[in-house]
Order: sequence, then C-alpha cells, then structure tokens
Amino acid sequence: MSQTLQFVRHNAFLSPDSASAKLYEEASRFIPGGSSRVHYHFQPNPLYAKSASGCYLTDAEGVERLDFLNNMTALIHGHVNPAVKQALIDQIERGTAFSEPAEEEISLARLMSERVSTVEQIRFGNSGTESVMLAIKLARAHTGRSMIAKFEGFYHGYYDYAQISNGLPGLDLGDEHAPTSVAGTGGLSDSVSGDVLVLPFNNRPVVERLLEENHQSISALILDPLSNKAGFVRPVEGFLQFLREITSEYGIVLIFDEVISFRISHGGGQGAYGGEPDLTVFGKIIGGGLPVGAVGGRRDIMALLDPSLGNPVVASGGTFSANPLTMVAGYAALEQMTPAEYDRIGRLGRKLRDEGNSIIAAAGAKGQITGDGSLFRILFTDEPIANYRSSMQQSAVSDLIAKLHINLLDEGVIISKTLLGCLSTPMGEQEVGFFLSALERSLHRALGS
Repeated sequence: MSQTLQFVRHNAFLSPDSASAKLYEEASRFIPGGSSRVHYHFQPNPLYAKSASGCYLTDAEGVERLDFLNNMTALIHGHVNPAVKQALIDQIERGTAFSEPAEEEISLARLMSERVSTVEQIRFGNSGTESVMLAIKLARAHTGRSMIAKFEGFYHGYYDYAQISNGLPGLDLGDEHAPTSVAGTGGLSDSVSGDVLVLPFNNRPVVERLLEENHQSISALILDPLSNKAGFVRPVEGFLQFLREITSEYGIVLIFDEVISFRISHGGGQGAYGGEPDLTVFGKIIGGGLPVGAVGGRRDIMALLDPSLGNPVVASGGTFSANPLTMVAGYAALEQMTPAEYDRIGRLGRKLRDEGNSIIAAAGAKGQITGDGSLFRILFTDEPIANYRSSMQQSAVSDLIAKLHINLLDEGVIISKTLLGCLSTPMGEQEVGFFLSALERSLHRALGS
C-alpha cells in the first residue's frame, strides 16, 4: 500500500477469531474495558497496532492503513521520524533519565520561548492534564482567588475543575445565556461545580455580563483557541482580543490550552488568531511522540514556581518531568516544523476539508468537515459552528458516525471514532486523494446509497 496507495477492504480485526479480538479478550481480564486508551474503545473490539512507519500503521492482522490520527494528533511527523529516532538513540546511549537537570531541557525551553512570543519562561511536565492543573494553580496563587471560568463544551483534560461542562453528551446544559456548571464525570467533589463559571464561546455580550458579575472570585479564564470537543469552532473576529482586554481589566489570568491547537501554525493557535494569553499549556507535538506537557508564560507568574527565590509559592515537580528522552524528541520534532512546512500541510488540510465538504454535499448528507491547519473533524450537522451547542450532533446520527468510522478503517484510513483526524508531514497530495476517495465510498456505504 505504501508504494501504490491501493487498498483491499479488510477489517479482519472485527472477526471473533482475529488477533485483535484475542488480544482484547486477554486484556479485558486485567484492564477495565480492555484498554487504558478509552478514546479508542469501540465494539466489538478495537484494532490493535503492531507497528508503524511514516504515515502508515500495521495492525495485529498485518493490514496496513494510512494513519490520519497519529496518536490523537500527537505525532506531527507520523511514526518513526528519522531525526526523532536518531535523537532518541543518541540520548539512550547517554542515559534515559536523571535526578539532575540536563542541557536538553534548556534547548527545548529556548526553542519554545523563541517560537511563542508570550512564553517568557516555561516549565515541563508529563501530560496536558498535569499542565492544565499547574496553570490553574498558578492563576489561583497569583490572584488569590479560587474560581475559574471556562467555555461550555471545551475539553481540558482530567483535572477536576477542567471536567466541568467538558463536551460529554447527555449533560444538562441549561440556558444558553447562563450555561449550567455540570460535572462531566463521576468522582468529583460536590463543591467543584460551584467553583467553575461556564461561558458560551463567541458570545461577547453574555461573556461580558457573566465576568462582570463574577470577576471578584475568578482567578483564571481557560480556553482552547480551536476546540476539538466543540467541533473545531473558530473564534470570531476580535473575540480573543476582547477576552484579553476584559481579563486584564479584572485581573484574571488568561490561559490558552494549546495541547492540540499548537499544531495549526508555527506560533500555534495564538499565532494564528491572536489573543496574547498570560499562560499557555502545551503537550502532544512538543514531545516528539513521548509523554509531555508544559506551562509557559509571563515571567512574574512563572516566578511562583522558582525555588531560587525561597520556598516556591506553588509546589510542582515530577520524577519524569523534562526527562532527556522527551526533550530531545520534542526538539528534533519541532526543529523540522518550519513556517514553510506548517504552510504546506496546512494547504493539504484545507484541500482535504474543502473537497471533503463537496463529497458530503454531493452525497446528500447534512454534515461538514471543520478544522484548521493540519486538523480536521467530520460533523453531521449543517449548522454554522459558532460554539459548542451548534456543534452538537443529534443522537440519531450516532449510528452513521459509527458506520463511517468502521467503513473508513475498511477502506484503509484511520481516524478516531468521533471522526477526528489530522495530517502528518510524510503525507502529500497522494495521501489526501486516497482519503477523499475512501471518504466518498465509506459515506455512500454508511448512508446505504
């Protein structure tokens, strides 16, 4: 397939006697649901990966597919990128982890600061969730306030306060002009929802009113400039600048969650859309394929972590934070991502979205492909995506979504079960064309036409 881009339908992993089915059965004995990767759980069993290279992944049955998911968007260079691989091999020879700091951390910190103008200093961790938690703690310590504000339906990982109104279906959303603060998971303290103010994205009058009413209690406003869970809704013209101005007026720390959106341009979401956050959370692509998270931003706020000034105001650490393997992999990955390369895969992403939308329209389906840069998501709603509520899909299309996902796998294309996808740098016009052909056939099959 990697030579000719031809694929024979072969969802053999769905067979009860497949290698994937047997692995899943064994895994279910020891792991709840059979996998620690809940985002990839679907019936009757997930596809198990065996190996991968470039933009191709081979499953446990030996079937090779084009990977348009790339470990949930974390692999901007696809699999086994030569420069990242060599950096890891060289570092393994020197050591995999130390108690002491190492020079490799400085190199990645310098690169991030040079690339993102709002990052004066940065602290590395091991996941986006961990880094969101740290950013919120920094905001609370800086302001002396406890509440946070977030946008309805936006996902920011698994920290308690981030799991309020976080884009899971079936939640009681309340009035669109006063969204309900509702737990998106079990296991949260009863007090958590009361510490989170939920706002409607792109609605300036409502945001202005709710912040005016609550600003004395709010430490931080956190947002994703291009939220996957909200259907990759884009900020309307001037909205992020408005947020910058109103949070500055009220002394609220503005946090951008760029764990995913840092993928869309050389300067991330803030480079593409503006907004000038006080703190930014990073993850995924900055680790070059290894676990990573980071918080960067204003020097005076980051100083709350500084042990050279005495006992840090905000305690933070981690056995594997800034481990040299992640640092060298991240540096090798980002060093290759020049503005020209971002532009190239961004053009490919636009081609995929534009031509994919034509395919959806020609099939007579009410749907669209949203996204920006190298990111895309297929939604089965024809409403303009202005906020989370407009991106919500009717329960009636859940079967269509599931069928399209499986059909695409059958056609040799991997995306997520929520129809999220992304491009990687090994891809070109040929791979995008393969995707579009697979989408057309898969959609017609799913629609029964």
